[in-house]
Amino acid sequence: MSQEQPFDIAVIGSGPGGYVAAIKAAQLGFKTAIVEKSKSLGGTCLNVGCIPSKALLHSTEMYHFAAHGADDHGIDLTNLSINIEKLMAKKDKIVSQLCGGVSQLMKANKITVFNGLGTLKDNGKIEIRGGKSEEEITAKHIIIATGSASVELPFLPFDGETVVSSTEAIAFDEVPKKMVVVGAGAIGLELGSVWSRLGAQVDVIEFLPLIAPTFDKDVSKMAERVFKKQGMNFHLSTKVTGLKKEGGKNILTAENKKGEEIEFECDKVLVSVGRKPFTESLGLEGIGIETDDKGRIPVNEHFKTSVDGVYAIGDVIAGPMLAHKAEEEGVACVERIAGEAGHVNYDVIPNVIYTEPEISSVGMTQEEAKEKGLDVKVGKFNMMANGRAIAMDGTDGFAKVIADKETDRILGVQIIAKGSSEMIASAVAHMEYGGSAEDLGRTIHAHPTMSEALKEAALAVDKKAIHSV
Repeated sequence: MSQEQPFDIAVIGSGPGGYVAAIKAAQLGFKTAIVEKSKSLGGTCLNVGCIPSKALLHSTEMYHFAAHGADDHGIDLTNLSINIEKLMAKKDKIVSQLCGGVSQLMKANKITVFNGLGTLKDNGKIEIRGGKSEEEITAKHIIIATGSASVELPFLPFDGETVVSSTEAIAFDEVPKKMVVVGAGAIGLELGSVWSRLGAQVDVIEFLPLIAPTFDKDVSKMAERVFKKQGMNFHLSTKVTGLKKEGGKNILTAENKKGEEIEFECDKVLVSVGRKPFTESLGLEGIGIETDDKGRIPVNEHFKTSVDGVYAIGDVIAGPMLAHKAEEEGVACVERIAGEAGHVNYDVIPNVIYTEPEISSVGMTQEEAKEKGLDVKVGKFNMMANGRAIAMDGTDGFAKVIADKETDRILGVQIIAKGSSEMIASAVAHMEYGGSAEDLGRTIHAHPTMSEALKEAALAVDKKAIHSV
């Protein structure tokens, strides 16, 4: 079946980048279609990524407080237990609600939804297979927003049971006794935290000498100390070499920095070493689009590919693989198609690890600034001197502001603190207009709040912090 009237814009992929692009297109008056291979809209983020993992993080954080912190607050919780079935049902309900919300947004904006695998053909055609019927639609402009997939280690392939990706690790039906996490980035730390809180022995293996390696060393070291205190074990500068069975047990083998072989008995192995662009079955080669050495689709500043009328956004192009980056690119791409001045400021994209405490950043790290030859001044403020943090048992962490020594312009901000994912937005706003550390330091923050630590860190850039000894 072929669509007789061509669409103005067709989006392949309904994750945050794709569905936001479709909504913006409809708002600007374009006749819009969206193609999704999965049964539900929302992509990896809503279905098996950002949202379900945050639901589990919140639920297990409450359980961890009940088990380890409630007594200090005079709350007596005896015979505490966890019901995994109900925990997962709560997560699934949240996912269903939000995916349903995306469907409602499609209807409200009169966006035509096609269910099936979209493959690009010449002359703006998209072949859709695997849905209710095989279809073909035509669009003047096609936006590829198919996201990414977990990277698999060649010597440790996913089997969905013992060696798993994040997709399976958000849906275990029981708490593993012993779990090994390969990779100490956002996904590994978040899901390692989830199962550690529920009682699993969690060993995290990281090839690099630091956890959360995209942050400054002082942030990474603080995070490691805190997570160790919470019960997680870290094996840094360690390389995973394989998995074997001995006596009916799974044994993960690795090599430490001394070249010694070490072994880990485990029930589950979560491989979280990164993600790769998902471009399979898109038919890129057939229409003349080549990917780079990392599998990404090259685009220009307007998100145009090498083929006229075909664009790409989100995880399939260069840049951090973050949902909010994809959303902004989706909006900017459609605005460019409409002749408007769509733009993404890649220098101020925040990054967050949703552990407890949360780890957030925007802009350059102190080390990156140094590598670029920039002369900087740095202000830090410890959460242990923040009144709200003391009241909330949130004294682990600090806020850090990095500014240009000559101009005082904020170059970067890093925060490790309870709720830092919300606090970082203030730093993003100041950096968006080129604000200085003094601007941030003179911005009034409500008292008592955790965010006052960010204000104090900005004041500390010039050694003017009020609440530091």
